[in-house]
Amino acid sequence: MQKLAALTLAALLAFSPAIAQEKVWHHGGSLIGEPKYPAGFEKFDYVNPDAPVGGVVRLSSMGGFDTFNPILPQGEPADGIGLVFETLTTPSLDENSTQYGNLAEAFSYPDDFSSVTFRMNPRAKWADGEPVTAEDVVWTFNKVIALNPSQANYFANVTKAEVTAPGEVTFTFDKGGNRELPNIMGQLIVLPQHWWEGAGPDGKPRDISKPGLEPPLGSGPYKLAAFSPGTSVTYERDPNYWGLKEPFNIGQNNFQTVKYEYFLDTTAEFEGFKGDEFDWWDENLALRWQGGYDFPAVTEGKVIKELFENAYRGSGILVGFVPNLRKPLFQNEALREAMLYAFDFEELDKLRFFGQYDRINSFFYGTEFASSGLPQGEELEILNSVKDLVPASVFTTEYKNPVNGDTTKLRQSLRTANEILTKAGYTLNGNQLVDPNGQPVTFEILLNGPTIEPIAAAFQTNLKRLGINATIRSVDSPQYIERAQNRDYDMIYTGWVQSLSPGNEQRDFWGSASAAQNDSRNYGGISDKGVDALIDKIVFADDRETLIAATRALDRVLLAHHYVTPTYTLRKSRIARWDRFSHPETLPEFSIGFPTVWWYDEAKAAKTGAAKN
Repeated sequence: MQKLAALTLAALLAFSPAIAQEKVWHHGGSLIGEPKYPAGFEKFDYVNPDAPVGGVVRLSSMGGFDTFNPILPQGEPADGIGLVFETLTTPSLDENSTQYGNLAEAFSYPDDFSSVTFRMNPRAKWADGEPVTAEDVVWTFNKVIALNPSQANYFANVTKAEVTAPGEVTFTFDKGGNRELPNIMGQLIVLPQHWWEGAGPDGKPRDISKPGLEPPLGSGPYKLAAFSPGTSVTYERDPNYWGLKEPFNIGQNNFQTVKYEYFLDTTAEFEGFKGDEFDWWDENLALRWQGGYDFPAVTEGKVIKELFENAYRGSGILVGFVPNLRKPLFQNEALREAMLYAFDFEELDKLRFFGQYDRINSFFYGTEFASSGLPQGEELEILNSVKDLVPASVFTTEYKNPVNGDTTKLRQSLRTANEILTKAGYTLNGNQLVDPNGQPVTFEILLNGPTIEPIAAAFQTNLKRLGINATIRSVDSPQYIERAQNRDYDMIYTGWVQSLSPGNEQRDFWGSASAAQNDSRNYGGISDKGVDALIDKIVFADDRETLIAATRALDRVLLAHHYVTPTYTLRKSRIARWDRFSHPETLPEFSIGFPTVWWYDEAKAAKTGAAKN
């Protein structure tokens, strides 16, 4: 014992007292200005601290699930599993890119952002009563980067995680200047090392490298209560949850039971909603929102329709048809550009969208990061610094979508597409377009269910006029997910949500390293040195102005390469719900807050009728 004490003392003396004194601890941090809530705040402004606790909320999901292990690239984790686990920090829903202490009560980083240290919350406990430790954090981080290539890429600038003092964990970075990285590390999900290294119900050691359906041990507000593999999963509020009275949890997690029901296609899912099999429906079809809510529960006032802007105030979006550049066919940029002219948004808007949508013209649509006009100022300087790696057109030509909507305009757009293809060496063999190598231009558009079929069919018709033979295949959600993960597609319809603080996730979206990783969100297989260089300028931007300029430059280059045929979006959530719930008078600025800050309203439920299951 004396030898151990001497070693411990020596280790403590090895740390410089001057460094320890200089450490500044933060209760919260923001990438945009200062945190709204001061140290010692009592609650978030958008919650009802007196919200009743109880009742059930039933949600839906597409596909199925086969694991409760949240960190693996393979398998489909159950929806809601985040209710069981927690992260080092937690976001505020009325601020953007802002985090407050959770499992860690405070964090500290040097002026050059070369590391971050988290001081664990001494009150934080696992559901079995064991403390959440700094050792748990280090163990989790090491497992995540060892088992998940996408996450290893995301954390590429982190050289090590280590316990640097009792109850403190430090992440060291390979270089300074990444202002977002301390916030990113706070988003790390933390798992219990003692549970995962223990034995399961069968007496055999658990294996975190494999998916599984043993209900996991977590530190969160809910426990997994019941499940039917791939069909439903139910969570129950934990009355002994350690964070019940923590300021960041007051007035939240008010439902006693949270249940997810799974469906294989959206048509059956919507019928399930109409039949009161679950409570909340986020509508994604303009046609159905316009005329599909004539069932009795709506006319009787039991189902409410409402538009919410909240979730879109703090994010941008890109949605569209994404060609797989891993296929030789789509490596020709001229073909990708020509396809843009075959998408007739204006005609679809008249016939199917009822004027509800806007056309997307940026990879960061809806944010200040969207490029426009020609590059100027710092954005131009950044583009000039990578001039040899980016298309020359970004300096001279503003990106613009074609405007169609009538026969004359569409004919002109298709003529432009033909000119692009002809110049690139494409020719017609009868009615079939062939590439410069004489190969027919034909591909399959893979869809996740039938929702987008009419949109894809309109696109298909115009492609056919160019001699391009595109087929459409709609599959159920499990098959779509499997094929998407295996990159087994020619083209898919998908999208990306962008935060108001772009950073490391851009590598996962468009970076060369992620192109070869099946679990990344680089669905198109983009691998381009100019894109990589601009992503680095985003990641290491030293102030907000540079971040905006670098992101606009990246947007401009991504658009110039025509990696996506952008389609449309609605900057509001179309929500239908069974009228059994209430929410604070003022919802958070950047989120609907459902179900987190809502609650079960007994009086409303009595009028609407109790949930059927």
